[in-house]
Amino acid sequence: MSAPPMEARDIRSTTFPNGVRVITESMRHVRSVSVGIWIGSGTRRETDEQNGISHFIEHMVFKGTENRTAEEIARSVDSIGGNLDAFTAKELVSFNTKVLDEHLPIAFGVLSDLVLRPLFSAADIEREKGVVLEELKMENDSPEYLVHELFCGRFWKGHSLGKPILGTRRTIRGFNRAMVESYYRQVYDPSNILITAAGNLDHARLLDLAGAEFSNLKPNGSRAPESSASPHPHLLLKSKKSLEQIHICLGVPCYPVAHEARYACYILNTLLGGGMSSRLFQNIRERRGLAYSVFSELNLYRDTGCLMVSAGTSLESSEKVIRLTLDEFRRFKDELISPEELRRAKDQLKGSLMLSLESTSSRMANLARQELYFGRFFDLDEILASIEAVTAEQVRQISAEFFQPGRIALTLLGELNGLRMSRRELAC
Repeated sequence: MSAPPMEARDIRSTTFPNGVRVITESMRHVRSVSVGIWIGSGTRRETDEQNGISHFIEHMVFKGTENRTAEEIARSVDSIGGNLDAFTAKELVSFNTKVLDEHLPIAFGVLSDLVLRPLFSAADIEREKGVVLEELKMENDSPEYLVHELFCGRFWKGHSLGKPILGTRRTIRGFNRAMVESYYRQVYDPSNILITAAGNLDHARLLDLAGAEFSNLKPNGSRAPESSASPHPHLLLKSKKSLEQIHICLGVPCYPVAHEARYACYILNTLLGGGMSSRLFQNIRERRGLAYSVFSELNLYRDTGCLMVSAGTSLESSEKVIRLTLDEFRRFKDELISPEELRRAKDQLKGSLMLSLESTSSRMANLARQELYFGRFFDLDEILASIEAVTAEQVRQISAEFFQPGRIALTLLGELNGLRMSRRELAC
């Protein structure tokens, strides 16, 4: 007996004449509301000299606005029991909050103030440069972060996708008020602003709040166009004597985020290293005890992507871990996955999707992702049907395309003690 269809999502969308988009999803069974203001440009629009400025502006808006001091910003949402957060990614910046439905006007007022009326005082900029430099030091002390940055820097060589989101010591120290204000005016343009909300709310109510703040925002139309990125297979062995493990990043080019075969990519990633039941986790950690952390992930962008495997292991085991990973690449190319494996991966994907969409914050972020990358909204039944439609042969076909020795990139970080690798050793 087939399952009954799911209730249709109550999604509504309005675009103001200046280009600001407002999208809501009503969830009447909850008492919370999550709201996000999304800037559709991240690190990849930065020039070399601007590297890290998107993240720096994300910090700076919390330092004070025309209406609120930094302390008042922090207190305003804390005092109503809500959350206020922000993050910067390669292709977007998000400012978001989650509150009780009755506090939506307060929370939206704070969020709008951050995005529209930051002060960018010269003194605050100089202070915050020190804060971000300490954040950079903290991240660089993490070998997992460092090996990932080294890998991406070579994989997307010469392109802003390969630049660190935080920037570098040199670029951060070079930021000043003129640079910050110029980039802010260029990127925080109404055509580049998206507002999404999910929870116990009415679209008309949020539209009134958004209209009062954003409908009169003037366009400037000065954003630089995005350049396309090309992956670069590489072998990078970086010695760092203070580390006790060899940290491994091994990856191949993948499809863009909106590619029609993306669900087959999700299945492949899930089976390869997407959880405790994955092949890499079971074989490398559970059966052989060669690593504590081993996993795979998809980094997908508008026009390109990467499927990456990460692991940390001893020097003595590093070549074996790489070899075992390449063996799994070969198996995916040469053998059809079993019906049991395919069923397990589909159920894992569907379960994680449905559980994540029970929260208003996940629904709010889901609305933004679908608008920014797809320009449409997917019914949950449609997504589940797309997962179910993936076949073992599709997974084998994309594996044969991805896992070619000439396309594999490898970065190693640690006390290498003379370890060498050649492209011949990446055969799979």
